[in-house]
Amino acid sequence: MKRTILIFGLISGGLMAAFMFVMLLFIDKIGFDKGEILGYTSMVLAFLLVFFGIRSYRENVGGGKISFGRAFAVGILIVVISSVCYVVAWEIIYFNFMRDFADKYSAHMVEKVRSSGAGEQAIQAKIQEMKNMKALLENPFFNAAFTFLEPLPVGLIMTLISALILRKRKGSGQSSSNVPATQAAT
Repeated sequence: MKRTILIFGLISGGLMAAFMFVMLLFIDKIGFDKGEILGYTSMVLAFLLVFFGIRSYRENVGGGKISFGRAFAVGILIVVISSVCYVVAWEIIYFNFMRDFADKYSAHMVEKVRSSGAGEQAIQAKIQEMKNMKALLENPFFNAAFTFLEPLPVGLIMTLISALILRKRKGSGQSSSNVPATQAAT
């Protein structure tokens, strides 16, 4: 189980880190709103490896059978490893190469509130919220925890769907009682 989880978790995490790195190179051109859509789309693509990891475990370790609980456990552990890779990549990028990310994102969010026609009080509230967020992001532990929560819901959904699709009980499938009588007699 460990080998399957590590292989698929690391590949998925590597994909998410690569997608994030490439997207952040072009964030000024694509914008934060499209970047968010592309980011979550890339997470879904990377988390397809949860499905393949559970299927690999079922076929290679489980002899073609896997319960929902075991499938869920394999999937969620792949998600955790992948998410940790995502967090490590973000921490390296944020603290070494993108120190201005919080400022750019704050400016974007304040402008979004302004363009929506909100009053001065709402704009000031958003400015204060962004200042608080920036202060929190400067703490590597909070930054890591916040970043870990980004891919987790996507991975959880992919795990649930994959575990439901791939589960096969020991009693399911064709047994001797399902074989027609003419074949059983031979």
